[in-house]
Amino acid sequence: MTNSRERARSVLAAAGIPPGRLARVRPLGGGTYNTVEELRLTDGSAYALKVAPTAPALRYESRLLVGEAEFCRGAAEAAVPAPRVVALDEQWLLMTMCPGDPWDASPTTAEQAELRAELGRQVARLHQVTGPGFGYPSGVFGPLTADWRTAFTAMFDAVLADARDYGARLPRPADEVAAVARSAYGALDEVAVPRLVHFDLWPGNVLVDRTAGGARIGGLIDGERMFWGDPLADFVSLALLGDIRKDEAFLAGYRQAGGRAVFDAPARLRLALYRAYLYLIMLVETVPRAVGADRERWTQETVAPELVAALDEIAGTDESAGTEVSWLTP
Repeated sequence: MTNSRERARSVLAAAGIPPGRLARVRPLGGGTYNTVEELRLTDGSAYALKVAPTAPALRYESRLLVGEAEFCRGAAEAAVPAPRVVALDEQWLLMTMCPGDPWDASPTTAEQAELRAELGRQVARLHQVTGPGFGYPSGVFGPLTADWRTAFTAMFDAVLADARDYGARLPRPADEVAAVARSAYGALDEVAVPRLVHFDLWPGNVLVDRTAGGARIGGLIDGERMFWGDPLADFVSLALLGDIRKDEAFLAGYRQAGGRAVFDAPARLRLALYRAYLYLIMLVETVPRAVGADRERWTQETVAPELVAALDEIAGTDESAGTEVSWLTP
């Protein structure tokens, strides 16, 4: 812990906070890429510190902390509960803490419906925040682009390049995946305005707070994978391995707050593209992450069929019967 404590003191000093006020450093779980720690000060206040890793990564994961800082600023603009940026460096990000714990199976059925509706309203507000162009704010694939097709195709091509480089196990050859995706790229041209997309809103990144009685959303966290793009892309992680169209409570809240959720043919095609993109990431990242046998088995048995289902939907065959999994699946 000595190194962590020394690092924490250095970060506090850089942020203009007297390092002598540091009381303890505690690792925070749940992350799969960056190191995350809670810095507790002598007055009882706390901050979250994210530190970029030096381990192998996917192409899009370069300078992810820039994306997280951009998400935090966008969430503040939208008045959505999320961490606020205290200080940012090339290797670390210091943020405020949000109340609550990752969403688990503890909320009652009634609470689940209320929380999903609240989440829908918050995501709709996030989607009202617009950016200066399309793509990842880190600039990992170059400057932000003027059109969504150019940005998304670069993102998709990059994860396929990662798959080839790492020798990732895909349910279909990378070249075939690329060809199927290209057939749907015309649908991307309908997206004219770059909007804030979190792209990782599975329950583990939604905090549920009970400090005021009842259950409410305390914060949306881990926005490091955000990009400026099509808000429809957020519906993939919001219904991870499932179908957002079945989430009536979320969609009601989303529409109530001004969100547009229309699932016509072009929208369904784009949604299939975004599902394919996320499930490709989940499959490919198992190699540089060096996950254990159980996680690798779960990914192949659960995620791979969903990638096939998305590709088949794009191709118009829909022959795969990918197993439907609850959005609470870990």
